[in-house]
Amino acid sequence: MSSLGTDGGGSTHNTVSGDAVVVNPLLMAQRIEGIHLPPAPPDVPPSQGPPPSRVFVNRTKELADLRDGALALAAGEEPGVLLVVGVGGVGKTQLVAQCAGRDLKQLFPDGQLYVDLEDHRRDGAVDLAAVLCGFLRALGVHKDYVPGPLAERTALFRSVAARLRLLVKVDNVQHAPEARTLVPPRGLLVVTGRRVLPSLLMDGAVLIDVAPLDERAGTELVRRWHAGADEETAAGVVRLCAGHPLALRAAVEWLAARPHLTLEDVVRDLTAGRYGTGGDGAREATGVAMGAGEGAGEGGVGEAVDAVLDSVVAGVSEHTRYVYELLGVLPGTTATVDLLTAAGATRAGEALGELVSSRLAVLVESSDRPGRYRLHDVVRAHARSLTRELTPERRRDVLRLVVDFYADAAAHGDALVLGDRFRIQPPPVRPLGELAARGTLFTGRADALEWLDAERTNLQAVIRGAADEGWYEEVWRLCESLWALYHSRKHLADCVESGLLGIEAAQHQVRPDVEIRMRNQVARAAYELGDLDRAESQLDAAATLLELAGDPRLSGVVQESRGLIALARGRSAPSPEEARAHAEEARQLFERALAANRAVPDPHGVVVQSYNVAQALVAGERWTDALDVLDEAAGTARATGDEPMLPRIDLVRAHAFAGLGALDRAVTAAGSAADRAAALKQFAKLDQALELLTALADRAEDRPLRAACEEKLRELRRTMGLKPPAAPTA
Repeated sequence: MSSLGTDGGGSTHNTVSGDAVVVNPLLMAQRIEGIHLPPAPPDVPPSQGPPPSRVFVNRTKELADLRDGALALAAGEEPGVLLVVGVGGVGKTQLVAQCAGRDLKQLFPDGQLYVDLEDHRRDGAVDLAAVLCGFLRALGVHKDYVPGPLAERTALFRSVAARLRLLVKVDNVQHAPEARTLVPPRGLLVVTGRRVLPSLLMDGAVLIDVAPLDERAGTELVRRWHAGADEETAAGVVRLCAGHPLALRAAVEWLAARPHLTLEDVVRDLTAGRYGTGGDGAREATGVAMGAGEGAGEGGVGEAVDAVLDSVVAGVSEHTRYVYELLGVLPGTTATVDLLTAAGATRAGEALGELVSSRLAVLVESSDRPGRYRLHDVVRAHARSLTRELTPERRRDVLRLVVDFYADAAAHGDALVLGDRFRIQPPPVRPLGELAARGTLFTGRADALEWLDAERTNLQAVIRGAADEGWYEEVWRLCESLWALYHSRKHLADCVESGLLGIEAAQHQVRPDVEIRMRNQVARAAYELGDLDRAESQLDAAATLLELAGDPRLSGVVQESRGLIALARGRSAPSPEEARAHAEEARQLFERALAANRAVPDPHGVVVQSYNVAQALVAGERWTDALDVLDEAAGTARATGDEPMLPRIDLVRAHAFAGLGALDRAVTAAGSAADRAAALKQFAKLDQALELLTALADRAEDRPLRAACEEKLRELRRTMGLKPPAAPTA
């Protein structure tokens, strides 16, 4: 029998607030059972990574070594690591793709994950948190359930993957810790790199060495591609390309586009350097870029590859060559037709198609995002060597077009994701429709957030490029706009990095208002990372500038962040007295933030800070005061259409009623939070509401309600990709 009702002296009421009528326990259980969840995504194992090529020969030994190493490691109880080493473009990725497609599918039935770390590397360091976010999403974890800090993402990856046999493929590993973080709990990690990593070998990794093709193997490959070639001529191509598969493929593709030429013409012209575009200096520069730290003899390979790439680029159309050079200038690692068009390219789509057919560019694998193209890292080094011929003014002009494109696009994305929030920068001058080569970059909140996330690496590179050029206003504009991405997807390391550049930009422009905003963003990222001391130091510096800032909301954001830190310190306080003291400190800070938002007035800010005040009152066990504040906040939220805040308000209200002992009203408030969160697809809030309802039902000894909540919580987490561990076998 249910004992929901008063429990500790609280008076009994018929309503929660307004017209929200208390629901009896049986009806509440039925209501929870009736909450509609979206269908779970198809339970299809991920199959990421470049597909195996239909034409792949002369790697019999390497394939056998890779297969045998994988079989031996898969037979053990612990996860294994294979380290595939060779010069850039020698075919390591394709070798792994061939082995995975031919021999390893049955060994790893739960899927294959893939990442190229060059897409996540900045100043030599890899953003492993972003890599793990991609892996978790690929394994079906909903974005709302991906935590922010690296340690938490690592733990969740190990939990989700604990019962799976996974093959994880990682390209361009430079340091052993990058690989160790990505080892699946049960399965195999295959990493490729340009040099041996001794510490990985000491961990038990198996080494596979991939050398350039010898003359016999390379000749067979060329004749497979070009059936009419005689053996001597094919061998000449192999020697000119130093056995480098990427160069061989580019040379044959170049010939295929010129049916009036023969393979003998290719050999003669390459030997004579007839099609050279970059000159000896360019070849030397690219060879150095490729050869640094990559093993003896690669300088010669680099020169051979450059000679072939010179010839290929010389033969493409003028607009394609321009796009190739643009790709050598652009910050970041990928480009879209929209970006290239904004940077001055004509017929960008056609040019990208020609680069792909010439094996110079590849389409980045993506199931739900617009087409993005990237150059192979060896090709990118060549493209960058050619751009050294450009004048500094020309390079700056291109970069300026790119920065302006991203600054306006990010501002539009921010407006769609976070709506009418407080911003310092004015709205972008260019309409969203003018930024796309055709159509629009994105439509709606979800689409805008996906675009920002897909462009995240490029956006960070653009911020750094703008800072280097001294374009300070664009730096902080981008940083402010990207709060929509950082906050929603928890890219906290990015938030800190760009925020520090934003602080420098604000100081250069003598903009105390901007500096306060930037310091607050860094503080919020540090707070979510658990580094409360760093967060407070940033806020201390921001507070010294408040008298110089005109908008009172800037004081509000600083006080709000201070209040959140005080609440966090209260949660870890060693005694109830200290916890209550921190709660009171938080209340006072939130009250100041509330006053600042009322002074503008900013209705959304008023609702948020009222909600925060109520949180502090609940933490200080001032239950009735909290309910009064929440009633006013809910009224304002309903009047202004601020629906997303209502589930949060209901959750705090439920805690307040529970503190008073009014369990029936607490259950009703938590049930309302669950209903609203489900309707708004706020799945993390729905999870919190169901957990709270479970605890309340347990406290009230209401078994039907508890059972309904536990089942719905299990269903929700399965839908969100947090599958329960497999049942132990007898």
